[in-house]
Amino acid sequence: MTATTTERRPMTRSTAYPDRWRERVESADWGSVKAELDEYGGALLPQLISPQEARTLRELYGRDELFRSTVTMARHRFGQGEYRYFHAPYPEPVERLKQALYPRLLPISRDWWTKLGRPAPWQDTLDEWLGMCHAAGQTKSTAILLRYGATDWNALHRDLYGDLVFPLQVVVNLNEPGVDHTGGEFLLLEQRPRAQSRGTATLLPLGHGYVFTTRDRPVRSTRGWSAAPVRHGVSAVRSGQRHTLALVFHDAA
Repeated sequence: MTATTTERRPMTRSTAYPDRWRERVESADWGSVKAELDEYGGALLPQLISPQEARTLRELYGRDELFRSTVTMARHRFGQGEYRYFHAPYPEPVERLKQALYPRLLPISRDWWTKLGRPAPWQDTLDEWLGMCHAAGQTKSTAILLRYGATDWNALHRDLYGDLVFPLQVVVNLNEPGVDHTGGEFLLLEQRPRAQSRGTATLLPLGHGYVFTTRDRPVRSTRGWSAAPVRHGVSAVRSGQRHTLALVFHDAA
């Protein structure tokens, strides 16, 4: 078989560029990422998905067979817009990014739960951890493709789905701000212990990831460490269209 023929085969874990997802994840300055997470509960990641890959993912939205469920946000008072849960097994970018990100997010998660005096149930590999979720009845896939149009927005919320929760998750913007859409900033709202709530807004560049806390995070208090609840959402899209890939590291009941 010629090299040209090999390059035309569908991408799998064992064919062309098997390490490109991990290389992108590893290109982050993870010391700085942890510092940002510790301070704000969220941190920008490098470009995890190329413009062409982002376009390919956007085009998946209309393929019904790839998704197990579709949610119209206005119907449930979640905001305005629509999102779809992928079926597992996931398309390659989704699965490979989750597998590459998990080992980097795991020590941060364990550090946070140690500070909060909580047991950290997460296994050393994503597959083992998801096996625990499935044994507990959390078997539904949770990777999401979201689509926002002009005036759409996402209410502040937390993606918990069951008793077993991984404390960090990642979103990737699949459109170019200022070109494909205006508005649509990613929002975090943190309820600080005995203090005013603090909000942050981040405009995600095309293909870049953003890692943030799923439920809460440790903050220093007079008694050591306290848990500050955090919710996330998306501000109103002013014009154009915005797609987002959301990677959650626990499955749903």
